[in-house]
Amino acid sequence: MAPQTPLSPDEAQRRAVVELQPVADLLFDLGSRFAEAGHELALVGGPVRDALLGRLDVATGDLDFTTDARPQAVLALLNGFAETTWDVGMRFGTIGARIRGHEVEITTYRAEQYDPESRKPEVDFGASLPGDLVRRDFTINAMAIRLPDLGFVDLFGGMADLGDGLIRTPGTATQSFSDDPLRMMRAARFAAQLGFTVADDVVTAMTDMAGRIEIVSPERVQVELMKIVMSSDPRRGLSLLVDTGLADHLLPELPLLRLEADEHHHHKDVYEHTLTVLEQAMVLETAHEPACGPDPVLRLAALLHDIGKPRTRKFEGDGRVSFHHHEVVGARMTRKRMQALKFSNDMTDDVARLVELHLRFHGYGAGEWTDSAVRRYVRDAGPLLTRLHKLTRADSTTRNRRRAMALQRSYDSLEKRIAELAAEEELAAIRPVLDGREIMRILQIPPGPQVGEAYQFLLDLRLDRGPMEPELAEQALLAWWAARPGA
Repeated sequence: MAPQTPLSPDEAQRRAVVELQPVADLLFDLGSRFAEAGHELALVGGPVRDALLGRLDVATGDLDFTTDARPQAVLALLNGFAETTWDVGMRFGTIGARIRGHEVEITTYRAEQYDPESRKPEVDFGASLPGDLVRRDFTINAMAIRLPDLGFVDLFGGMADLGDGLIRTPGTATQSFSDDPLRMMRAARFAAQLGFTVADDVVTAMTDMAGRIEIVSPERVQVELMKIVMSSDPRRGLSLLVDTGLADHLLPELPLLRLEADEHHHHKDVYEHTLTVLEQAMVLETAHEPACGPDPVLRLAALLHDIGKPRTRKFEGDGRVSFHHHEVVGARMTRKRMQALKFSNDMTDDVARLVELHLRFHGYGAGEWTDSAVRRYVRDAGPLLTRLHKLTRADSTTRNRRRAMALQRSYDSLEKRIAELAAEEELAAIRPVLDGREIMRILQIPPGPQVGEAYQFLLDLRLDRGPMEPELAEQALLAWWAARPGA
């Protein structure tokens, strides 16, 4: 997002009023309710920033407020006004509510900070709006609109920083990151989301204090990491994490990809290659059918697909560099890292599986695979097949145009064959024509491991020969059974 020309306070107020028009009645009524009870209320943070940038989505975005009222008083003021309220954040001073179809959070002025050795912030309530704003992470998030009169408050040059495209802290960066170390990741996230530059003193503090990120819970780290990965420019945010040393503590596999080049330069820069693959995967989300929206599984697989290379790098006798089985090692590393960051089991399984399969295509060559091999490729990918198509295409970053075109034609060929076989055989639902009950009847055996062995035989037969009539499958099963050792 390009920097904008700074607005005067009056111009900023007018722009915000226009952007907030869809919720103007809600803001006025809520602000009046608090004022009549003798309390202050201000819209603050992201909604103000996004209104000034012209990117506020009041239909889906939350509205954040700050007040001098304590949480119990906020609950009382919302009684009869909000459709529903929730107090799960009450110990941090936050009350959530749904008002006229909008999600809102109202937080008592805060002065929270982390204990140097604790993952949990210590919460202390503040006394004034300026005291609350100076504690916020960045100047672009430290602007407020007082309610109900819509007075614009910008005490730390946030509007100018929006105009300059600059991420800067209201106080010292060191104090800000001491108050909440997760703000270091948020700096990278806003850089990636907004396309802004991080101020030099902020980068210096991030570098000096990178180790403090370890006191933040894995769940909070995961949320910020995914906001970077799912942004419009993840390279900007990820590069900042790597350059400041933050990634060493939260995603150490990424900086380890910056392998020193061998003297003959027989392998490409794996770190730069990885970021390029991520960017190309983002393009393919919509450019390659079937199109999809931003896909967290695909993007994480692109980011992690080569993390097994540092552990498997070997300098061969002829001077070449090899990374044998890096996809298998990388899949195990992916699973371990995602579990450490508390990703869901399903998402972890999907990303690790894509990492494991991302090299499978390269055995296809110019179409040497048999139909059986194509079926196995589809079976192994399962519901991840579309993502595997996109990841494999994104993994081509060669500058050799001839080689790039050859890879393109080869993958086009494979996808065409998959489509043709799918049309003929309903490939996505490959299974033997005989099920477990029929296997037990034909072989006259009870439930047990032998049924699974027989089923696997029929599945392999199905993959090798394609669809079979039940009579032929039964004959093949009986022949296999009779030929077993010790039969």
